[in-house]
Amino acid sequence: MAIFVQAELEGVTTAQYDALNARLQQLPGNPFEGCLSHAAVPTGSGLRIFDLWESEEHMRRFADTVMPLAAEVGIPEGPMPKMSQVHNFFVPGA
Repeated sequence: MAIFVQAELEGVTTAQYDALNARLQQLPGNPFEGCLSHAAVPTGSGLRIFDLWESEEHMRRFADTVMPLAAEVGIPEGPMPKMSQVHNFFVPGA
């Protein structure tokens, strides 16, 4: 079942986010397997992340990959993201 994930990353800059993304892009395989959509929104105090995953298992596998890399670029471990089961998902016009 698909899940929606919202994370608040206080104190994280867009430069740190971009550095993390660059490292993820260099990994072999597809570390984003199961990610249906992703958005990162700058706030006055950090970033807000919105993800839609095929399943919680996909999201957890990604988290296992991303957390060590995030620490390497100076992104601190924050509170657990909010997760909700998705009732319906579609892309208009697709």
